[in-house]
Amino acid sequence: MSTFDDDLFEKGLAQRKATLGADYVEKNLAAADDFTRPFQEAMTAWCWGFGWGDDVIEPKTRSMMNLAMIGALGKMHEWEVHCRGAINNGVTRDEIRAIIHVVGIYCGVPQALECFRVARKVLEETGAA
Repeated sequence: MSTFDDDLFEKGLAQRKATLGADYVEKNLAAADDFTRPFQEAMTAWCWGFGWGDDVIEPKTRSMMNLAMIGALGKMHEWEVHCRGAINNGVTRDEIRAIIHVVGIYCGVPQALECFRVARKVLEETGAA
C-alpha cells in the first residue's frame, strides 16, 4: 500500500469488513488488478478509514445517511450493497422504509420505487423482512 498511510488503510479495511462483510470485501480486493487496485486501496483508506473512521457519527447513522444519499444518486448497485451493510449496522426494516420515504419526497416516486424493489430483495435474502 503506497498511496495512503498504511494505518488509515488498515482502519478502513476493518470498518469496511465490519459493515459490508469480510467475504464481500475480500472478494472485491482479490478481484482487483493493476488497473483497479489503486482505486480499491484509495477508497478503502479514504472512504472507510477517513470517512467512516472517526467516532463522531456511529456506523448505524452513517449507514442511514448513505442510503439516503446513494438513493438520491440512483446508484442502485451501491444502494443494494449499502442496504446490506445498513442491516449489519443495526438499521431496521422500518428505518429503511422511512429512509426510502425521504428519497421519494426529495428525489421522486420512481426512485423510491427502485429503492423499495432493492430493499425488498435484500430484506428477504438477509432474513430481515
